[in-house]
Amino acid sequence: MVGLLRSLLGGWTVVVPVIAVVLLALTWGRALPGAVVALVTLVLAGSVLAAVHHAEVIAHRVGEPFGSLVLAVAVTIIEVALIVTLMADGGAKTASLARDTVFAAVMITCNGVVGLSLLVASLRHGIAVFNPEGTGSALATVATLATLSLVLPTFTTSKPGPEFSTAQLTFAALSSLVLYALFVTTQTVRHRDYFLPITRQGEVITADDHADAPSARAAVFSLGMLGLALIGVVGLAKGVSPTVESGVTAAGLPQAVVGVVIALLVLLPETIAALRSARRDRVQTSLNLALGSSMASIGLTVPAVALASLWLSGPLVLGLGALHMVLLALTVVVSALTVVPGRATPLQGGVHLVLFAAYLELAVNP
Repeated sequence: MVGLLRSLLGGWTVVVPVIAVVLLALTWGRALPGAVVALVTLVLAGSVLAAVHHAEVIAHRVGEPFGSLVLAVAVTIIEVALIVTLMADGGAKTASLARDTVFAAVMITCNGVVGLSLLVASLRHGIAVFNPEGTGSALATVATLATLSLVLPTFTTSKPGPEFSTAQLTFAALSSLVLYALFVTTQTVRHRDYFLPITRQGEVITADDHADAPSARAAVFSLGMLGLALIGVVGLAKGVSPTVESGVTAAGLPQAVVGVVIALLVLLPETIAALRSARRDRVQTSLNLALGSSMASIGLTVPAVALASLWLSGPLVLGLGALHMVLLALTVVVSALTVVPGRATPLQGGVHLVLFAAYLELAVNP
């Protein structure tokens, strides 16, 4: 009976991504009636759960921190492709799309995912423990990337408005790639131990002890299915965006809310994977997912849109407004204070969640 249940579960996590991609091909670029939107939303939710399943299979095979890196990079690459596609189709009205999407990803991951992970782990296990060396270096990289790419354009004078000149944009893109490459090298080669989960006594957990690792063949298969699932997640999220946009407009909310909703949908696989790790007292894995996703979002999106700007018409607005810069600065300060001790109580998780709630509130009522 147990074997049959596992077989059905495995079949379900394979079938749903395939259905998602087929449904995406049938609905791409078309206006969807209400019944189809409901079906797309259901398949989208199934694709999220399937992506989490296959990401965990890969993570169990390759170990940390490679597992969290695979999911973060896979989601970000597909997200970047979606941003560039929307910018190419949208013209001047999408000038700030990259900025809004990247900032939403930073706030969702650094406050929403981190806050939930710390809260779940500390409530379930008494206190959340993690490695401050690895988490601190990840936070420093995120803060630097965010400042160089999203804050400085507001204050430069080479071009009017919150934009970079060509030389400045080239520098920001190259700096983002260099910093991201340096971090990945540090995380996976030179100082891998800094990014592994630790016990309450500070000992590194080098492997999961709850099950045998899957075979290499199973991991490769899951990698392919993860790609299909993520394509379905991002593509179907774009498909339901007109419905979300019309609902936002009907409710009299700012258009920025649409970007927040889509970002929340796209980041669902990483959020669920992070919460599962937190429940198992693997808080470092949760933080690797959250900060790694934030870093990848900036480090890969900025170079991609910089390259795309060579043939895209219209301005490329990257600079944040004063309100969002305050939220970003407060997030960095609070995150630093959270990371330094290497352990957190429900209070720290609550503080991050309040910051995330403030971001959502100000997105609705700027």
